Amino acid sequence: MQDIYVGDTAKGFPLVLVHGFLGSSKMWEPQIEFLKKNYRVVTPDIPGFGKSNKAKSYNNIYDMAQTILDCLQEKKIEKFYLLGHSMGGMIVQEMVKIAGEKTFKLVCYGTGAIGNIPGRFETMDESRSKLKKMGLEKTVYRIAKTWFVEEDRANYFHLCLDAGKATSLEAADNALIAMKTWRGIENLKNINNKTLIVWGDKDKAYNLNQIEILKNNIPNSELKIFKDCSHNVHLEIPDKFNQCIDDFLKK
Repeated sequence: MQDIYVGDTAKGFPLVLVHGFLGSSKMWEPQIEFLKKNYRVVTPDIPGFGKSNKAKSYNNIYDMAQTILDCLQEKKIEKFYLLGHSMGGMIVQEMVKIAGEKTFKLVCYGTGAIGNIPGRFETMDESRSKLKKMGLEKTVYRIAKTWFVEEDRANYFHLCLDAGKATSLEAADNALIAMKTWRGIENLKNINNKTLIVWGDKDKAYNLNQIEILKNNIPNSELKIFKDCSHNVHLEIPDKFNQCIDDFLKK
């Protein structure tokens, strides 16, 4: 699709990785390097983010989900594994709602079923207000720090800065609106796909209650908790995260 970037690496059964708020496909670098041995790793940049930052952004999760499905259709990818992180976790829940028969297995990582994210370090409205007041670059730095236990000292913090700075200001604001207004809790019981839920127990965005809602309502789900990790487990302990995903997909 025009202006939409979709990374596409290696061969094998497709594994689609969907990034979150202020993210991009760049944040999956350690995963691509490991998982490309066994999978065709597909990494879209959501409209308005990363290399898709010239594309029209959306203020609702449904349109983000449908756009990714359209991109996969264009690549003739009919069946796939699906992993979504944070806002990307909302998007993959919506993708499964639209086209669940295309998804072999689902990974909901550092995410929840209530877009307004009760218990988040700040409300969506507060994030929107600070974005307008501080600008994009300072907002990226401030929020990305919350994604790591070691904050801005973390090894892969720079990846998050690079990804965030590539976001268009409009897309960042629209994404906050999209999350605030999305709700997927009523559909969890309809997710029939085998599902892995992944969470770091020091996550400042999603608390344990949000994770338990997923676990208790998605019928065929299992939960993996990583101790002493925050929101970006995949960048804090990439080797353990990668192995966890690979083990689940191979079951």
